[in-house]
Amino acid sequence: MKRIYDKEVVHNAMQAFVNEEVYLHLETTNGAYASHFNDKMMTVGAFIRNVRITFERGSIAGTDPYRVGLKLNGGWVYAEGITHYEKDEKGRLLLAGHNDKGQLAVALQLSKTPF
Repeated sequence: MKRIYDKEVVHNAMQAFVNEEVYLHLETTNGAYASHFNDKMMTVGAFIRNVRITFERGSIAGTDPYRVGLKLNGGWVYAEGITHYEKDEKGRLLLAGHNDKGQLAVALQLSKTPF
């Protein structure tokens, strides 16, 4: 994955999925990175995979780390903490946020086929 230095690159990559039915993968975690080393930190996370959505607008905002939002008909899908991106050989857009140790904290991925 590449570090995001230019938000426009990610914004343009999202445009390939606007107004198309796509598959969404979204996860957040601090999982094993936190609770095993700090008993005062609560482990939290969320995970959805292969949920079909259609969004009318994709946006990326902020400064590193970034916020990415997908405007749906009835609301928003939102991920904060995005630091890296990749458009892979299958045409999927993979966005991720890594902490200062390189561990995954958040992922938002879009694909025209199931993951």
